[in-house]
Amino acid sequence: ASTCKQDLLQKKKNAVLVDGVILNGPITDSKAGGKFVEEACKIIMEEIIQKADDVTEKVCEWRAPETLKKILDLEMRDTGESHQKLLQLCRDVIQYSVKTNHPRFFNQLYAGIDYYSLVARFITEALNPSVYTYEVSPVFLLVEEAVIKKMIEFIGWEEGDGIFNPGGSVSNMYAMNLARYKFCPEIKEKGLSGLPRLVLFTSEECHYSMKKAASFLGIGTENVYFVKTDERGKMIPEELEKQVQRARKEGSAPFLVCATAGTTVLGAFDPLDKIADICEKHDLWLHVDASWGGSALISRRHRRLLHGIQRADSVAWNPHKMLLAGIQCCALLVKDNSGLLKKCYSAKAAYLFQQDKFYDVSYDTGDKSIQCSRRPDAFKFWLMWKALGTTGLEERVNRALALARYLVEEIKKREGFQLLLEPEYANVCFWYIPPSLRKMEDGPEFWQKLHKVAPIVKERMMKKGSMMLGYQPNQGKVNFFRQVVISPQVSREDMDFLLDEIELLAKDL
Repeated sequence: ASTCKQDLLQKKKNAVLVDGVILNGPITDSKAGGKFVEEACKIIMEEIIQKADDVTEKVCEWRAPETLKKILDLEMRDTGESHQKLLQLCRDVIQYSVKTNHPRFFNQLYAGIDYYSLVARFITEALNPSVYTYEVSPVFLLVEEAVIKKMIEFIGWEEGDGIFNPGGSVSNMYAMNLARYKFCPEIKEKGLSGLPRLVLFTSEECHYSMKKAASFLGIGTENVYFVKTDERGKMIPEELEKQVQRARKEGSAPFLVCATAGTTVLGAFDPLDKIADICEKHDLWLHVDASWGGSALISRRHRRLLHGIQRADSVAWNPHKMLLAGIQCCALLVKDNSGLLKKCYSAKAAYLFQQDKFYDVSYDTGDKSIQCSRRPDAFKFWLMWKALGTTGLEERVNRALALARYLVEEIKKREGFQLLLEPEYANVCFWYIPPSLRKMEDGPEFWQKLHKVAPIVKERMMKKGSMMLGYQPNQGKVNFFRQVVISPQVSREDMDFLLDEIELLAKDL
């Protein structure tokens, strides 16, 4: 204590003041900060990592919003909280958050935990890099280059380009804008004035980001032509041809077709080869939104689902979904290797992308991004891929689809469960018909009552914390459950539990 007091007096004696602020030494206490990080990491290990595969834990500790506000003490104050209070807040945040790494979290198109990807995230969060120039992010730019090259190989292109970005929705927007730029390069300088009415085509089952992108880019949602799908949710090529012909007759300018490889609800894969034929015939850019289904390319057994993808001009692929690379990890991949991405998005900021640097400036890839600051998301995928190898990633895909197949067969055996359709990917869509409805005639009243079953079961499972499972209506069909199999923590027993739990939660309906 005496030594600390002397140090303090010495600092005051030698203090350099500017506007009354002492500038000597740092203002952060690195020892206290380091201790907090150490103790917080211990909580993370105990409450998240070590419980990741414990099915006796709750998927979520449900609290209503107003209750949770009081528990968390969300108010920010003039003075900082103590370390102990902050550590307790960390515990509370973990306790009341949804455990997406729980084996019985089936709610989204992501789930589970990959330990190598998690360590990669710890590293990048601690280093806090931004991936735009080689001088500030040498390792991560080289990693991104290597990962993009490997992903391009799996698509089947001999060469290409790409960029990691925040989400499949952004990838789709990138692709739409890139296709428009290729169609009319003058738009970059002159804007929308003077352009013909641009039209793009996508399926009725496409991701909603296509409408958002058209709105954001000034194309307009009315100029997104939605192509009919078959009973499995796949785009019908003949209907696409009709829509293109219709647009031409209207005097519009078609420029893009977006096919989907793994639709959000049904997990459908559009017939890419036939769609590519139409795109070649009409000179249209073909973008494949494979955000969900792209990871099937890793599997020699299941890559047939994406037959024809090598004919695409661009592909969106999210390794944070089926492959568990951790949110967010999303790539837009482009067949063109002439610098089209950079031509489209470059702003040539002189303070960042100087051309007279002492190293090869071709590694300053930030000028082909719509972002400035950008996270090193490829690193998560790279470290995981290094750890597991391609065979390990392939095993994840194969096992997930095998578990989905097992669940389908179990659904067929159980009274009260009814499949919507035979799945071709990891989306298993089904109804549960409670005993009280099983003898009702198939008519409006039956479907009206069945429509209410899934929301009630969902509420009960969340308040109980036993599992999380999504539901939705689709194409005129009433609410049904959508089970998505992803996590390597999931086992056959979890599939059995899912069906047992639905029966239990709905027995009085």
